[in-house]
Amino acid sequence: MAERLADGAAQNLAAQLPNEIGVHLRRQAPYRYSVASFGYTLSSEEHPPTELVLNARRAEEAGFDFLSISDHFHPWVSAQGHSPFVWSVLGATANATERIRVGVGVTCPIVRIHPAILAQAAATTSLLFGGRFFLGVGTGEALNEHILGHRWPPADIRLGMLEEAVGIIRALWSGDTVDHRGLFYEVENAKLFDPPTEPPPIIVSGFGPKAVELAARVGDGYWGHAPDREIINRFTAAGGGGPRYAQLNLCWAEDPHVARKTVHDVWPNGGITGQLAQDLPTWSHFEQAAAMVSEQEATKSVPCGPQVEPVLDSIRQYLEAGYDHLYFHQIGPDQEGFFRFWADELQPALAERQRR
Repeated sequence: MAERLADGAAQNLAAQLPNEIGVHLRRQAPYRYSVASFGYTLSSEEHPPTELVLNARRAEEAGFDFLSISDHFHPWVSAQGHSPFVWSVLGATANATERIRVGVGVTCPIVRIHPAILAQAAATTSLLFGGRFFLGVGTGEALNEHILGHRWPPADIRLGMLEEAVGIIRALWSGDTVDHRGLFYEVENAKLFDPPTEPPPIIVSGFGPKAVELAARVGDGYWGHAPDREIINRFTAAGGGGPRYAQLNLCWAEDPHVARKTVHDVWPNGGITGQLAQDLPTWSHFEQAAAMVSEQEATKSVPCGPQVEPVLDSIRQYLEAGYDHLYFHQIGPDQEGFFRFWADELQPALAERQRR
């Protein structure tokens, strides 16, 4: 095994890692996907575990293509009220559904959970889903990752940690015994006796140029956050392929005023932008920052109310930017109202547009 490596930049970490890890950083075969797939958000911050499982089954019945479930230790603000352990919810969801694909959007394999443990969790989950599972990963937020008392690293270091973590995960999924001494992690005599039948796609989240290039280098797809064509162009120019995921926030309600108030009360963190959202350590800090977010700021990019056209316009922006896997986050408690909206208006409108 190679000696412990000297500190270095996160850029092109695969070349510095021990060969058996570095080779596993390379992407799998291109992931097949349709022209446009539409999914549903299981918002772990807003719903208890039993409701998340029921919503997953309801979404499958409603005809969604996939589900994304968030992985948080804390909600962003206490009004959201929940934060169940995602891997337990996924096990129950595997039993409650039959067809729909499900992914974590996204988990952080670098601080709170060691990548070797995450590799085992994801492998078991993939087996329970019979290959319907995909793994979204990112560099995380202090809100969830500081809880064990570890120092919250700067962004460039977190990118290097993520790159090394992805290599460890892929190596363990092979079913081989893994020994690894890297820049950030050690793994000793580790072997998954229940590896995945097929490695789940790893979809890498990224905000800035370095993160997007990392996603292109080591991921099987990209998890984005804004309808920005330049970002998608950077991803593909760096050699990235596979599906491109993004979440669309909305709040369906019969009364647009009620919808806007719901977003402002329950999801004010959507109006907190930039590095602040990655570095604030507690929900109480987010609440202090959210107190400065007006209703207009919280809802400026969130369709609110009963009309389908604003949602279709949001979808159009993401599709034109180059995303092909879009999933809807209905903010607030009225998930059944959103399912009716999907069945009666949104899904038929999307089907009509895809026929054109």
